[in-house]
Amino acid sequence: LLQLGSHLPPRLREQSWSLLFCTARDGFSLRSLYRRGRAGSPALLLLRDTEGQAFGAFSATAIRCSHNFYGTGETFLFSFSPDLKVFGWTGRNNFFMKGDMDLLMVGGGSGRFGLWLDGDLHHGGSHHCETFNNETLSLREEFCVQDLEVWGLA
Repeated sequence: LLQLGSHLPPRLREQSWSLLFCTARDGFSLRSLYRRGRAGSPALLLLRDTEGQAFGAFSATAIRCSHNFYGTGETFLFSFSPDLKVFGWTGRNNFFMKGDMDLLMVGGGSGRFGLWLDGDLHHGGSHHCETFNNETLSLREEFCVQDLEVWGLA
């Protein structure tokens, strides 16, 4: 959170964050992740894959189930490999976030997602996408999740 602080919207930089969801405590379930989110609360999604890579996404809105893409241009992807890299909105499309019970997607375009997670939160992927013009966030385009946390405003 400290390293990402300067990349957050200014109105959120001095806010307190609290752990809303953690796979170690809450299990590996996208349904549980949605239930533990706070309506209207910005969310910071942090992942560590089984190869030790840390990365994630920030959303100015709560992570939730949706039929359509949602979010704002404040959404971004990031990676710590080994140093922090932040991938902000390019303005090319509005494919910020979308989720159902089987899949959570962040960023998109041309059938590829900047970050995606399956319904059991064990598998995911990261591809270059038009929304963020990002690099692959993990070492491989598909990865296994070791730990996942969602932080929201306290």
